[in-house]
Amino acid sequence: MADLAGSFFVLSTLGIFAASLSSSGPVDIRNIFNKIRIFPPFLALVAALFLRQIQFPEWLNFTLLQIGGTLTPLALVSVGFQLELGLLKGETVPLALGLFYKLILGPALVTLIYVGILKSSGTVIQVTIFEAAMAPMISAGIVASNYKLNPPLISLMLGIGILLSFLTLPVWYWLLKGI
Repeated sequence: MADLAGSFFVLSTLGIFAASLSSSGPVDIRNIFNKIRIFPPFLALVAALFLRQIQFPEWLNFTLLQIGGTLTPLALVSVGFQLELGLLKGETVPLALGLFYKLILGPALVTLIYVGILKSSGTVIQVTIFEAAMAPMISAGIVASNYKLNPPLISLMLGIGILLSFLTLPVWYWLLKGI
């Protein structure tokens, strides 16, 4: 739910808008809104909202769960095959800054806001911070690559970010246990 209602909604709207504005080429607001309107994850989100109340046959639920279960392994294998460490040359500083922000500074800022300033605690806050500490989003990488926003850096951010998150997420989990 956090990914669909939060991350995918933002990626499907503001993410496409930001990628369109950042890409080299003329900015056409109507074209940007058309791309948002036909972005497959956005369409899936809208369809899911409309189909929430419909009961599907058990065989269809089972089939869809089995197909959906292949998504994460296929995405990780796909990212792994695209990872080329030779691309590090010239991308080390932006890669280090991006991953430092995504895996450490960003979640620390979310923690500061929710725990330090707003004095919030509980499972929802823990999950929110843990989600903020997750590896870079593969779907966001796909959008950025489609808009030609430094594909080599994107590939490195995804591949190395996923690997590094295996080290940083346990630390965040440990830190969040006390919240």
